Amino acid sequence: MAVLLLGATGLIGSAVAVRLNRDGHGVVGVARSLGTESRRLPVGRWIELDLRRIEDPNDWLPHLVGIDAVVNCAGTLQDSARDSTDAVHRTAPAALWRACEAAGVRRVIQVSAIGVDRGGATSFSRTKREGDKALEQSALDWAILRPSVVVGRQAYGGSALFRGLASLPVLPRTPDSGPLDIVQLDDVVETIARLLRPGAPSRVAIELAGPDRLTFEEAVAAYRRWFGWRPARLVILPGWAMARAWRVGDAIAWLGWRPPIRTTARREIQRGAIGDGSEWARLTGIEPQSLATALGSEPASVQERWFARLYFLKPLAIGIFALFWLATGLVSLGPGYAHAVSVMRGTDAAAIAELSVVAGAAVDIVIAFLILFRRTSRLGLILALAVSILYVIAGTLLIPGLWADPLGPMLKIWPILALNLVCLAILEER
Repeated sequence: MAVLLLGATGLIGSAVAVRLNRDGHGVVGVARSLGTESRRLPVGRWIELDLRRIEDPNDWLPHLVGIDAVVNCAGTLQDSARDSTDAVHRTAPAALWRACEAAGVRRVIQVSAIGVDRGGATSFSRTKREGDKALEQSALDWAILRPSVVVGRQAYGGSALFRGLASLPVLPRTPDSGPLDIVQLDDVVETIARLLRPGAPSRVAIELAGPDRLTFEEAVAAYRRWFGWRPARLVILPGWAMARAWRVGDAIAWLGWRPPIRTTARREIQRGAIGDGSEWARLTGIEPQSLATALGSEPASVQERWFARLYFLKPLAIGIFALFWLATGLVSLGPGYAHAVSVMRGTDAAAIAELSVVAGAAVDIVIAFLILFRRTSRLGLILALAVSILYVIAGTLLIPGLWADPLGPMLKIWPILALNLVCLAILEER
């Protein structure tokens, strides 16, 4: 079949794209922005579409020409500058369901979330449920999948958070967290593949719950064993410290990043993610894997351990690097201004000493803000690299004595360049 796949670049969607291609389906991928995904995923045709802009069924109709089925894997954890839970989970899907009815596309598979039909504590849960309701009220042959926390060899969001936490020698306890019926990505993908087959069950809502009920700490401990590391020491952080961490995550999200540690994640963790997987097994014949079985099927590689250790180091490195550029700019315009101007007046650029100091400081501050915002972070890092090299060249030509300065201003730029390259190398989120 020709399958329209929403969220084709996400954790679940990318895995579904690979499986559907392997099964011989033609995949039309929908994503908000296209980068390396358009080259690394086996998608026949891409549609670049921001679901926040979709409100009317007519917006979908041109994209449904020749389509036989729709799989919706699109989702977002929390509202931010880049994301709208209402648009992604309710408005755009509801318009799509009506467009499918008009276009004669009957088969629709919707990936929702476990427990949303039992009441939503967050905008994530409530809007997921509203999108499900709109599909249930349609005349389509639908199947709604409600998975628990999804993990796999690919890591993003919650599955990446488990790995990151597993790398820490101490684990902050979350005593108010609910239990988890963790489900494997491979089992979710297999379910979608089977539900696209002729004669598959329709007009059903299925909970995808793993066979083992784990606490949050037990899930992290399973990953730590997989990495081959000794058990971590559990520590209880003060309530105010945990609350502050969630709020910091919210603030970072408004810069365009998607940290899993946000207030929505906190409330969803407190609610837990449990369900009954018996209907899943009955309708599809799938026996879900436990977390221990899935991890034990293949040993952790050194690359997996690198990723885990870099998980919290990445935002720390990018944040410190941005603050470094901001600080250099502010110091140059503030307490260091007179000294910087006097140094420049002793060079061949004396005529433009003040202008060069102000211009250099302004560039440093611009670089800092470009790095801080996710949309422009790569540009900021590339500009920082170029400016650093320019500083080396200009400093060598104008003030060669800096190479012999005991404080090493010209020598210290090399570890700065190294950090710059590291930040560029680990910038990708998916």
